Amino acid sequence: MRRLLITLLVLVVGAAVTVIGPTVWVQSRSHARVLAADEAPARDVALVLGAGLTPSGTPTPFLAARLDVAARLLEEERAKVIVVSGNRDGAHDEPTAMRDYLVAKGVPAERIVSDFAGYDTYDSCSRARRVFGVDRLLVVSQGYHVPRAVAVCRGVGVDAVGVGDWSVREAHPTAWRDGALREWAANIKAALDVLSQRDPVLGPRQTSVQDALRSTG
Repeated sequence: MRRLLITLLVLVVGAAVTVIGPTVWVQSRSHARVLAADEAPARDVALVLGAGLTPSGTPTPFLAARLDVAARLLEEERAKVIVVSGNRDGAHDEPTAMRDYLVAKGVPAERIVSDFAGYDTYDSCSRARRVFGVDRLLVVSQGYHVPRAVAVCRGVGVDAVGVGDWSVREAHPTAWRDGALREWAANIKAALDVLSQRDPVLGPRQTSVQDALRSTG
């Protein structure tokens, strides 16, 4: 019986560390680095993470809200270039839909750079540095996701400050709650990705961000 109790205790402690540890890591790495748009420091690049498309191929309300934040950062000169990072698979083309949305809002096309292999947060952050040569940026997502995005970006060598969107929480409370709950599991994956330093889809280095920055003068 004593051995059984000890085994159960070890299992419980191990499970708690597995679940709680990554969340503590995310919170510590993102501490004081998650801000509203009007508090964000000026940085050359704003990275917008994908959040899905509607059946018609346009950004979901969550993704549109992220893009609105990025457009505001550009308008207020807190960013010079926007990198739109998402998944392109056949007719599903997040970066192009994100780019079209921003252009329709008046963002100059030459200030938008598309990353077509941002399959998840780790890939987007890692590719920002290893493919696009960006080591300092603002990362834009919903408020519940930004801490993880900041932690992951910092974990792969990118000095990141997160800019959160909270505007969709009231309009889509159930989706917001579900997204926030998923962060517990997503934090575990994020910690494993950073610990393993797995390679995302890479390819040759690109100068598109630097070219876009030069075009801003």
